[in-house]
Amino acid sequence: MNIVLVASHGCRGLNTSLSLLRTLARTRASLSDATCGNYFAPRRSLSSKSRAFPCESSITDVTVTKTTTNSAENGYPQYHRLLPCPSFNEPPRVEHMVVLEGGPVMEYISKSLDLPPLYVADLIHFGAVYYALVCPQPPQTATPEQIRLFKKFTEPSFLKGRKSIKGKTVREAQKTFRITHVDEFVEVGTYLRVHVHPKRFPRCYEIDWKSRIIAVTESYVVLDKPAGTSVGGTTDNIEESCATFATRALGLTSPLWTTHQIDNCTEGCVILARTKEYCSIFHRKIREKKVMKLYLALAAAPVPMGIITHYMRPINMAPRLVSKDFIDGWNVCQLEVLECREVAWPDADIEAKYCIEDCGWPSKKKAYECKINLLTGRTHQIRAQLADCGAPLVGDSMYMPAAVAEMASPGLNPFGKWKKEYTTEEDKEFAVTEWIALHGKEPAVAIGLQAYEISWDSGEHIYNARTPWWKQEQL
Repeated sequence: MNIVLVASHGCRGLNTSLSLLRTLARTRASLSDATCGNYFAPRRSLSSKSRAFPCESSITDVTVTKTTTNSAENGYPQYHRLLPCPSFNEPPRVEHMVVLEGGPVMEYISKSLDLPPLYVADLIHFGAVYYALVCPQPPQTATPEQIRLFKKFTEPSFLKGRKSIKGKTVREAQKTFRITHVDEFVEVGTYLRVHVHPKRFPRCYEIDWKSRIIAVTESYVVLDKPAGTSVGGTTDNIEESCATFATRALGLTSPLWTTHQIDNCTEGCVILARTKEYCSIFHRKIREKKVMKLYLALAAAPVPMGIITHYMRPINMAPRLVSKDFIDGWNVCQLEVLECREVAWPDADIEAKYCIEDCGWPSKKKAYECKINLLTGRTHQIRAQLADCGAPLVGDSMYMPAAVAEMASPGLNPFGKWKKEYTTEEDKEFAVTEWIALHGKEPAVAIGLQAYEISWDSGEHIYNARTPWWKQEQL
């Protein structure tokens, strides 16, 4: 399969064997570089004390010109690619570079970052390497040397000599795109962004994907998405996604297209288009509000019936902050609670089986199963809205800690019911920063949320997910 063609559809390596273990190269990462690398960094010199880490993958269709057999031969420690993949994620590490010597991208990154060539090949396969013809403006934290490099490679006299950007504005040439092949040529002055530690999804290798298929038609596939997986991939990992694994499970020759998203920690119905044309059709149905989504939410406290309205801060980062009061510029969020009934809190064995995190809720005797009609589709909407109502979802380590803190000390939430009056904007911004700090991390696997029904065209098409995880043991 043509890698470039597959990548353009958001799906990789369709014929990959998940039982194949291949011995490749092992890479090193300096602890000092664990969070984020330098902008426009030339060849790196890593500490001899840096620790090794594996890159596990199912790739079998990437051809590289260099092989890695042993450290004595090529300077890299041996590295074994294992399946399924690690059960943990490495600390984030992103490297930003300007190409100083033209050549194949895999070779340049390997030399510049002191990474084994086949590890770089894995990163490209995962969609973790990006380029721009012209490097973007460096951040305020950039060093004088990094700023010098930026100025050097964005000088009009230098840019005039680059045929690749002829006819483009500098802003157009600064747009980033994925590198799709290990042998792609990068010229001097090209900007590269390398996500050295892609976010991994080990759950992808634990799922019987065929059993999660609800329906297959000529136009689309309905998948009961398992929690702990990404629908269409992430910024640095388009390989370990529902679209990729569902495509393989069905033996399709063309990759499936993502039509909409639900959170990684949410399970339930998602629609994957079989063609680009139907993907556009379904997007239009969503825009025209012809698609209805019903959710089951397992809340830690009762939720009032009827329509709940909030306004969400328009900043694309978690946690999502909401306010019941109108705030100019914030996005409206609405959901309708159709039912709310008392159920038993999942016992310890069920929580352990489904990796439900203990988020410090004071009483775990009762939970409340809510049927919700999602009227607007904002990221984390149900999670953020119910948490603001004092009823966070079971296992939601992102939003429950802040809700618990607000219960213990009302007024901590600068947008909540007991919010304080602030004399200056600086005081309010400080309070917002403190409120965000009270939130936790994204759940590792599952929370009490399922997209249990999806329908469109006035019920002409309607599909239901299977029993949610918190009811599985009752069967």
